[in-house]
Amino acid sequence: MKMRTVKLHVFSENIYTGKDLNERYFINKAKKIFKYYLGIPEVFEASCLNGHSFNTVSFDFLFCNSEKTHEINREYRNKDYPADIITFAVFADSRDDEKFILDGEINLGEVIIALDKTAQEADKKNKKFDDELLFLISHGILHLLGFDHQSEEDYNFIIKLQNEALAKL
Repeated sequence: MKMRTVKLHVFSENIYTGKDLNERYFINKAKKIFKYYLGIPEVFEASCLNGHSFNTVSFDFLFCNSEKTHEINREYRNKDYPADIITFAVFADSRDDEKFILDGEINLGEVIIALDKTAQEADKKNKKFDDELLFLISHGILHLLGFDHQSEEDYNFIIKLQNEALAKL
């Protein structure tokens, strides 16, 4: 399926009061990243979207603090630490017989990003906050599409894709 025929709905909510965020800017960048990824035939073919009939894709971002990601990690992932990013890839992680497509729309899931940890990581790497946040957004989108990094080869593939997408921005 060609991306030009697919509607893309990306939603966000910023519940972190410590950072004023231009959500529209980051949502527009997320859409460009998503379209870039699906414009690569081998990425689309390996994604959770391949083999399904749809005309709309949606996903959400929640921007919060590390206390919230710590709480989510404990409650849903049995991990007792704050994370910079958590992805709930609902569509990708569902069995084929459980994948839900309503009126041609696939909801991929949600990406949760701790903005305080994003700022700390940006400082540590001597990067701009926006660049670090875009890196996390691009990473979360790949997870929503069903990509994981359990092996070094998978990790290197994901990082390569992210760097290419971000260079195109």
